[in-house]
Amino acid sequence: MSKEYYKKQIIDLKARIEKEKEAKKKDNESYTKSIKNATSPQTKANFKKYKIDKAAAHDKQIAYLKQEIERAKQNLKNCK
Repeated sequence: MSKEYYKKQIIDLKARIEKEKEAKKKDNESYTKSIKNATSPQTKANFKKYKIDKAAAHDKQIAYLKQEIERAKQNLKNCK
């Protein structure tokens, strides 16, 4: 692979991280509204659980993308 490929890959991965952070923020806001509007304690508890699970999924995806950036940087460094 060429250096340009890895440079483009790094840029694309950084953009995906930003999109994932925005999605996490949007989901958190949505679940917060749902929690406030919930009528029963059980429903509130469920929304809180969903919110935590969804945030964890976003965090996991962000961590994966960061690992991919590190791999691409390493490949770029090895590419001569």
